[in-house]
Amino acid sequence: MINKMRKLSSAALGLLLLCSCAGPEPSSSSQSSADESGMPSSSVLSEESGDKTVSFTDALGREITLSAPERVAALGGSFAETWVLAGGSLAAATSDAWEERGLELDPSVQNLGGQQEPNAELLLLSEPDLVIANVSVSGHTALEPQLTAAGITVAYFEVEVFEDYLSMLETCCELTGREDLYEQNGLAVSGQIEAQRARAQGKDAPTVLLLRAYSSGVKVKNSRNNMTGAMLADLGCVNIADGDETLLEELSLERILSADPDYIFVTTMGSSTEKAMQSMEELLTGNPAWASLSAVSGGQYHVLPKDLFHYKPNARWGEAYEMLADILYPAQ
Repeated sequence: MINKMRKLSSAALGLLLLCSCAGPEPSSSSQSSADESGMPSSSVLSEESGDKTVSFTDALGREITLSAPERVAALGGSFAETWVLAGGSLAAATSDAWEERGLELDPSVQNLGGQQEPNAELLLLSEPDLVIANVSVSGHTALEPQLTAAGITVAYFEVEVFEDYLSMLETCCELTGREDLYEQNGLAVSGQIEAQRARAQGKDAPTVLLLRAYSSGVKVKNSRNNMTGAMLADLGCVNIADGDETLLEELSLERILSADPDYIFVTTMGSSTEKAMQSMEELLTGNPAWASLSAVSGGQYHVLPKDLFHYKPNARWGEAYEMLADILYPAQ
């Protein structure tokens, strides 16, 4: 079983509820003692009254026990895809399931609107018996009192690194009864990743600069709390922002030039990659000094594809690791 730690969410922002008052907070008896960071524990199968049930602790530290759900709503395209990869079908999903993930869902699946603030009324009208939500999104955690008051089970997850995805997939596959899909879309991917990690063994640790570009700016990212940063660290890289956290607060070409990293990686976010790269041009690449960086002059400046390095790659996590490893440790 996978026992991956997750962080407790920050306090949820307020949300206008459909009913005149919010439902009651979950009673203390319904919550189990979470581990130090509130990560969901591994799922455990049990038998109650002849019905097979699944029990697990979600990212809010609450113990969830339920039998195979028949109507699932996924708040987030990544979570919708994970549920489908586990062999499940959906009653409702947020718009990014179609727009970003390109999932081919049944026409009956209710579109709940934006991932950050899903439509609560449409969610209730879809009559789910399980809602899968992201503990890191305030618009999701704000729904918990209303869903609980309506008698709807909501389970919170947090997925930032591959092990988080593997743990969530395991839980979903136990709910759907599809152990074969856990092996196919989880354990097999884990094997792919291990093969890429092995390529870094015994090699000199390359230094890297990781940037996130968007229409209104560019940010330096470190190895923590960032999916691509974590993958680079997993492949033996030394992120220059890990040793100079001032770079996280203020973009400084002078300090980047001083560190002169071996590799520069850029991920983009937002609806327009073109506008994100315009920000790069205005803030960094348009400066003549940029060309003097070893990574730039040596052809090691890489803009990474959004589908693998901004959106969670899920069953393609091995592909993302391989792409990075091919850059960092090319075959001799």
